[in-house]
Amino acid sequence: MDSSGTDAILEIKDVTKVFGAVTALKNMQLSVRPGRVHTILGENGAGKSTLMKILAGVYQPTSGDIRLDGKPYAPANPQDAAKAGLTIVFQELSLCNNLTVAENILATREPSKAGFINDKALRRKAAAIVADLKLPVSVGDKVGDLSIAQRQLVEIAKGLSVDAKVVILDEPTSSLSDSEAEILFDIIGRLKEKGVAIIYISHRMEEIMRLSDDITVVRDGSYITTRDKKDATIEALIAMMVGRDMDEIYPPRDVPAPELNAPAVLAVNDLSRVGEFSDISFDVRAGEIVGFFGLIGSGRSEVMNALFGMKQTSQGSILIDGGQAAIASPVDAINRGIGFVTENRKEEGLVLSHSVEANISMVALKRYAGALGFLKRRSERDAAKDEVKRLAIKTASLDTIAGSLSGGNQQKIVLAKWLLNNPKILILDEPTRGVDVGAKFEIYKIIRQLAAQGTAIVLVSSELPEIIGMSDRVVVMSEGRMTATLSRDQMSPEAIMSFATGFVS
Repeated sequence: MDSSGTDAILEIKDVTKVFGAVTALKNMQLSVRPGRVHTILGENGAGKSTLMKILAGVYQPTSGDIRLDGKPYAPANPQDAAKAGLTIVFQELSLCNNLTVAENILATREPSKAGFINDKALRRKAAAIVADLKLPVSVGDKVGDLSIAQRQLVEIAKGLSVDAKVVILDEPTSSLSDSEAEILFDIIGRLKEKGVAIIYISHRMEEIMRLSDDITVVRDGSYITTRDKKDATIEALIAMMVGRDMDEIYPPRDVPAPELNAPAVLAVNDLSRVGEFSDISFDVRAGEIVGFFGLIGSGRSEVMNALFGMKQTSQGSILIDGGQAAIASPVDAINRGIGFVTENRKEEGLVLSHSVEANISMVALKRYAGALGFLKRRSERDAAKDEVKRLAIKTASLDTIAGSLSGGNQQKIVLAKWLLNNPKILILDEPTRGVDVGAKFEIYKIIRQLAAQGTAIVLVSSELPEIIGMSDRVVVMSEGRMTATLSRDQMSPEAIMSFATGFVS
């Protein structure tokens, strides 16, 4: 079913965008109607972000026609787009960490008095916006002090602080807990009632099927089809999105999981950090995947940061191969064979202004140093090239700036960086956050291969299907404490959520 029609508020016809020799969009079509959620579905690199940046005025189309409310639409920048009635909440946070929540929400639109910013009015106006959206954040807090989830809510508040005819939400729930996502879904319902058109981008299929009215599939920069949600199935949408059927999202194990009496590569005993987590004890064997699940604020990411030396602990011990490991910094962790794919790739995982090659090889540079300390550039480049191929990273070349790639491809670069260092223990904190179904499958295959080769893996995820589909055992956390360690035959969504919420009968 085609969603086009005379009642469309936003019409995109034959839009093409060319970057040098690369055609990012080719004859794109889209028709968005008021009071409906129109989802754009496609793999990373399919052209979704390019199209959204054209609509936001960040890019200009090479050719094609765009009309908003029946009039030609060609914003020169996001401010022009907002004035015309279109606002966008980007997946990658665009907040200033040294400013308050209020200052971020109303940036460039601060109320003034006698030529100066009126701080009281600023806080009052921001507080009204936050209260209207029912967001659990305080407008006086510095954004840099907030969690990733809270920052995502501030980003949403910033985007929705402008009256708009069309709202674009790009992966808005990628770092939200279920309860925080419900707040957003309630906001979306109220926007629909007001007649606002919503363009929604997400890789979470259950979410898409719940929220969408219309679904447009794009692949390799081209328009594939538009379906009414009631005429679509998850299986059919995935097949159209990736160009192939996917019988299994979670690839099976190539070799059996290690026995529980096998020696542990990593053993953590009574690890604690005041105010964040306490009495954390678990172990991981060679070739084992131990999942960590907990709701936002459970302390799971804080534990991982401590294991990697990014946070100091107040008590407890870490043993690697049976020996005491003093880890006071990430350098110590790396030297002991630990790799860490962080959940916050933009600030902690990548140097966005450096090339793909430089990002992939940065941790393993010692391997390419010659006798006099000079880098063996060809060996370094060949190794980076192999990782790009292995993880199917979509990039024009190894010299492409990492920050210019899609979020999913950036995440693959972070993974490649650690794989090149051959870690003995690999911590994966939300490794598929903001990554499409096809790319997730590729990452899952790599995780399975690493486990088969004997890597001890700790997998942190807020997606229950991912935890259950990939883990040999699951550690569940709630409010800074472990509430359960479950074997494969004990895992179920109901059991895990019961322990994660503290409601265990």
